[in-house]
Amino acid sequence: MHFKKRPSWDTLKSSDITPESVFNDRRNIIKALGLGAVGASIPGQVQAGIFDLFGENKPSVPFITSPLAFTVNTGFEVNEAKTPFEKVIRHNNFYEFGTDKSDPAENAQDFKVDPWTLVIDGEVDHPITLGLDDLTKMMALEERTYRLRCVEAWSMVIPWVGFPLASLLKKAGLTSKAKYVAFETLFDPEQMPGQKSRLMGGGIHYPYVEGLTIAEAMNDLSFLAVGLYGKSLPPQNGAPIRLVVPWKYGFKSIKSLVRIRVMDKRPPTSWNQLAPQEYGFYANVNPDVDHPRWSQASERRIGEGGLFSAKRIKTLPFNGYEEQVSGLYQGLNLTKNF
Repeated sequence: MHFKKRPSWDTLKSSDITPESVFNDRRNIIKALGLGAVGASIPGQVQAGIFDLFGENKPSVPFITSPLAFTVNTGFEVNEAKTPFEKVIRHNNFYEFGTDKSDPAENAQDFKVDPWTLVIDGEVDHPITLGLDDLTKMMALEERTYRLRCVEAWSMVIPWVGFPLASLLKKAGLTSKAKYVAFETLFDPEQMPGQKSRLMGGGIHYPYVEGLTIAEAMNDLSFLAVGLYGKSLPPQNGAPIRLVVPWKYGFKSIKSLVRIRVMDKRPPTSWNQLAPQEYGFYANVNPDVDHPRWSQASERRIGEGGLFSAKRIKTLPFNGYEEQVSGLYQGLNLTKNF
C-alpha cells in the first residue's frame, strides 16, 4: 500500500451532561504527573481538539488511500448509523502524532508505510516475518462494521476491512505456553514526533504496547484492520495495520503494528503503566465502572452535524458484544479487574 502526499444536544438532565474533565481528556493525567502539555494552561486550547470534531466547515484532510478487495461479513454488521468518514479521519487519539484530536491528521501525512514488516513470534511453532503485501495476499479480507467506544466517553460506528487476528495466530501456531499476546507499534521518532517529545506525546513511554489474553486474542471479534470504508487505512487511523477489539475501550486497539508476540506471562501495556489507577489491563467497556474522573454510563455518539446535534446514548456492557465475549470473564471480578 502506498500513501502519497498531495500539494441541539438532546434535552438532558444536568446529570447527563458530560463533565468538563471528559472534554479535557487524558491530558489531565499528564498535568497531574507534572509533565504539562502544550496549551494545557489555557482552557480553550485544552478543549480545541474535542470541539474540532464538530466543526462543519473544516476542509478535508488531503491524503490518498487505495481501494481494497474484500467481502462483506454480514455476521458482523451493526444496525446503527455509521460515523461519517470525515469524522473518522479527523478525530483520532494517536499520541505519536500529538495529543489534540486533530493532530494525527495534520501531522501524519508524510508517514511511510512502504516498506513495512510485521513480525509474529514468541510462543509460536512457526515465527513469521511478513511484508504487508505478503500479509494481505495470505489473508482473505472482509469488511466488518464495529462500534468503537473511547474511554473518554465518545463513540463511533466504523466499517473496517481486515481479517481475524486468530487466523494469523493459527498460521504461526501456538505453543502450550501461550497465555497472552503482546502488540507493539512502530518506534520511529523521526516520523512520529510524539515519540520524540514527552510534551507532544503525552508522557507515554514508547513504543506503544498493548496486550490481550490468549482467549481474547482468539475470539472471533478480535480483528486486524488494514482499511476502513473500503480503502486502505489513513495514517492517522493506524496505517498500515492495526488491532480492533470492539468490546474494549479504544486505547486497546493499538495502531501501526510492527510486532505481535505470544507470551507466557502478561505483558505491560502503555496506559496501564502510565496511570494504572485509571486504565486497567482488561479495559472492557463497562457502564457500571466509572473512570475516576467521569461516568462511563453513557457516551456521546459522533454522527452527522455539529456540536449541538451530537447525541448522548446509554453505554452497553462490553459495548454491546456481551453475548460474544462475557464467557471469557466467568468468575472474574470485572470491578476489580477493570
